[in-house]
Amino acid sequence: MTDVTQDTAPEAAPQDKATGFDALKGLGTTGNAESAPEYVQKLDAQGRAYSTGKRKNAIARVWIKPGTGKFTINGKDQMQYFAREILRMMIAQPLEVTDRVTQFDVDCTVQGSGLSGQAGAIRHGLSHALTHYEPALRPVLKPHGFLTRDSRVVERKKYGRAKARRSFQFSKR
Repeated sequence: MTDVTQDTAPEAAPQDKATGFDALKGLGTTGNAESAPEYVQKLDAQGRAYSTGKRKNAIARVWIKPGTGKFTINGKDQMQYFAREILRMMIAQPLEVTDRVTQFDVDCTVQGSGLSGQAGAIRHGLSHALTHYEPALRPVLKPHGFLTRDSRVVERKKYGRAKARRSFQFSKR
């Protein structure tokens, strides 16, 4: 008799509702595969992908379209705009990681901050524009940290201080 009651008790309990942490995360027993977000291609009327990238106080607007690998920043060639080789390497990293160096023409406008912050903003915007053009590139770019916005900015100056944290020089006499 005990075997019959044990067999019927688990069948009577509803299995389709998620409880505990699974319910908070949205991971029920049904539809686990459909909870993954779907990324779709986002292009404008000219067939370009657009994105905005930010770093420090720099804001970069980036457009990519199929082409030969031409890089234009504020109407200038990248060799003219970024004289330092390290900054040119930095903005080309997303294209090198995805093996798309000669497949896209990149046109961007950038303002604010200095050259290093602008290069970081272009890299961030270019990475996002690549994911808008080819959503399959997201798993390639994400581990390298190209899709993450670096939120470090200069700390503001406080009153009663020489700089953000530095005190004025103390004088005993």
